[in-house]
Amino acid sequence: MARIFDVIEYPSEMRDEIVHRFPETGIGDFRIGSQVIVRESQAAVFFRDGQALDVFRAGRHTITTANIPLLVNLIGKLFNDRTPFTAEVFFVSMKEFANEKWGTPQPIIVRNPGMGLGVALLQGFGTYSFQVKDPQQFVTQLVGAQGAYRTTDIEERLKMMLLSKLQDVLGETTAASSVVDLIGLTEEVGAAVRAKAQDDFEALGMQLKSFYIGNLKPSSKSAQELRDMGMLDMATYTQLQAADAMRDAAQNPSGGAGLTAGIGAGMGIGNLMQQATSGAMQQQQGGGGAKASGGIPDVMTPAEAAAILKVSEEDVIAAINDKSLKAKKMGNAYRISKTALEEFLAS
Repeated sequence: MARIFDVIEYPSEMRDEIVHRFPETGIGDFRIGSQVIVRESQAAVFFRDGQALDVFRAGRHTITTANIPLLVNLIGKLFNDRTPFTAEVFFVSMKEFANEKWGTPQPIIVRNPGMGLGVALLQGFGTYSFQVKDPQQFVTQLVGAQGAYRTTDIEERLKMMLLSKLQDVLGETTAASSVVDLIGLTEEVGAAVRAKAQDDFEALGMQLKSFYIGNLKPSSKSAQELRDMGMLDMATYTQLQAADAMRDAAQNPSGGAGLTAGIGAGMGIGNLMQQATSGAMQQQQGGGGAKASGGIPDVMTPAEAAAILKVSEEDVIAAINDKSLKAKKMGNAYRISKTALEEFLAS
């Protein structure tokens, strides 16, 4: 019996599939009167002779091609049993693809004026969600003639777009706020990234529905890695190596071996700390305020302790957080006693 018409549908939830082509391979020779059934969460883009002619929304639709039942079989014999009137239907998922993951494979460099090195490295991760907004544009821009197009086919491109916008937003935000303030502005930063990325998504026929920052924090990059990135001169590099070595030694009960492993050639930890302490004493002379004997104040802020140790304030905060340096928290601020600093240096 001759084939009169086709029923074309894709009864799938399309969990990770954005587009499915019918037929998946080859060409379609759908007859006049063929039915396309589109579900609520789908749209269907109809192509004939290589051109996108229409977008079908949810419901039952009748398509028209030049393929007339019975006659097309006779004409097809002139074309090696291939129909000369080709047609395809692309089913596009219109649901929101949520909980897609993003993260910073490399730290983002931002300005941090007045603190530490004047720059900081930030790392973060979170989630985003997107949705196809213009099915025809999405298919013609990205899918082409593929039989199926999945979220994995586009996730790297989307992540690169989002990280580029995140870097722009962080650069603009740190021009007016410190890194410490920035970490408390994740909601505002996420909204700014979403606004900046919207045009790029729409150019692909998509919409960025959400962008959430789960965590944003200073990177744990070592002094060597910072120097390899061209961010440190030799003097600063040596000081940070000393700070890393002290932190490692405080966490290492065996002491000694780990303590000197990170110190630059020809400089012992004792000499470095002596220079740090004497430098702090010179800075404090004539500055007023009660100082303890030896030039170290009885009570210090993390910034003052960092100046004495010749390390960044972030290093001091890290030592407080890992409990190798004792400190008293008052509101959102820390205070460090002279005794606690001396115990830290002696550990």
